[in-house]
Amino acid sequence: MSTKTSSLSTFEVRRTDHPVPDTERAALLAAPKFGTVFTDHMARVTWTTADGWHDRRVEPYGPLSLDPACAVLHYAQEIFEGLKAYAHADGSVWTFRPTANAARFARSAQRLALPELSEADFVESLRALVEVDQAWVPRGEEMSLYLRPFMYASESFIGVRAAHEVEYLVIASPVGAYFTGGVRPVSIWVEREYHRAGPGGTGAAKCGGNYAASLLPQTVAYDHGCDQVCFLDARSATYLEELGGMNVMVVDADGTVRTPEVTGAILEGVTRSAVIRLLADAGHTVREAPVALADLLDGIRSGAVAEVFACGTAAVMTPIGRLVGDDFDVTVNGGQAGPVTMAIRTELTDIQYGRRPDRHGWMHRLV
Repeated sequence: MSTKTSSLSTFEVRRTDHPVPDTERAALLAAPKFGTVFTDHMARVTWTTADGWHDRRVEPYGPLSLDPACAVLHYAQEIFEGLKAYAHADGSVWTFRPTANAARFARSAQRLALPELSEADFVESLRALVEVDQAWVPRGEEMSLYLRPFMYASESFIGVRAAHEVEYLVIASPVGAYFTGGVRPVSIWVEREYHRAGPGGTGAAKCGGNYAASLLPQTVAYDHGCDQVCFLDARSATYLEELGGMNVMVVDADGTVRTPEVTGAILEGVTRSAVIRLLADAGHTVREAPVALADLLDGIRSGAVAEVFACGTAAVMTPIGRLVGDDFDVTVNGGQAGPVTMAIRTELTDIQYGRRPDRHGWMHRLV
C-alpha cells in the first residue's frame, strides 16, 4: 500500500496497490447498479472519548474488522447519510447541499448518543474521497456517484450505554438513472398496522433501525403488487407521514401543494426542502400540515387532488400513480406522471448537473 498526503486535504491519502483496472471500471460504469459496486477507496475518521476525532484518512476500500462484542451489533448505535456527486460538462464534480446533510448527520448523532462530526470534517471527507476516486464518477444521463457517509459504535462491550469508541466512514457507489426507460409512476401500499416511528422516537434521525422497521411492511407492499409503502402516524393511523425512504407531497387541482409537517417522527429530507423552495419559486402555495388519508382519497376520487409524488436523494422525485390499502385502490392522474412533478424534477436535476443556473447556491464543488 502506497502512502501519499494530499496538499489540498486534511485527510491522509493511503492509496490502494490494487485499484480496479481501467477497462473493468469502464465496463462497470457503463451500466452501474445502485449500491452493488464500490470505488477503490473509502474515507475514515476515528473517535474516542480520550482523543476526540482523529486519524483522518482515505484508505483502500475493504472489509471492516469487528469484534463479536462490537456495540453496534448489539445496540444498533449507528447513523448514515446519502448524497450524490455529479459530473458537469466541464469535467468538474459537484455535490448538492452537503452542509444540509452535515447538519442532519449531526442531529442524528445527537439523537443516537453519538459524537457530532463537524460540518468541515463531513464536507472534507466527501471531497477527499471524490478527489482520489474521481475516475469512478459516471458521466452518462442521470448517472452519479452515490456517497454514503455513516457512523457506528465500534467499541467492544456488552452494556447499555453510549459507546466510547466510534468510526465514521464514507463509501461511494456509481449509480445510474433510478428509472430505466424514463420516469414512471409507482404504486404505493398504505400501511395501517405497522409504523415507522412514533412520538419521541427516532423518526427524525437517519438511523438503520428506522429502515429495519420498514422492511416487513415493504414486504407486505410487494405482496400486494406495490412498489413502496407509505406509513401513517403511530398515534391515530390517520395522517400520512412518509414512505420507507422518501417524503410525500400532494398537488391539488388549484396548484396548492401539501406535505406532512416535520414533527419529529418524519425525516427532514434535504430534497424535500429544496423541492418546497422550487415549488414556491414557481408560484405554488406550499402548506406543511397534516394530510389525512381519508381526505386524500376523497380528493383523488373527486379530482380535487391532481398529483401525488415522493421525493428523496435516490430518485429525486417519483410520481405516485396508485394508492392501495385494505379497503381502497385508487389511481392518481390516470396513473400518469403529472406536469407539476415533472417540471420541478427537471428543474432540480438541471441544477444538480449544471445545466441551468444554481440561483440558490445549493451546489458545492468537490473537485
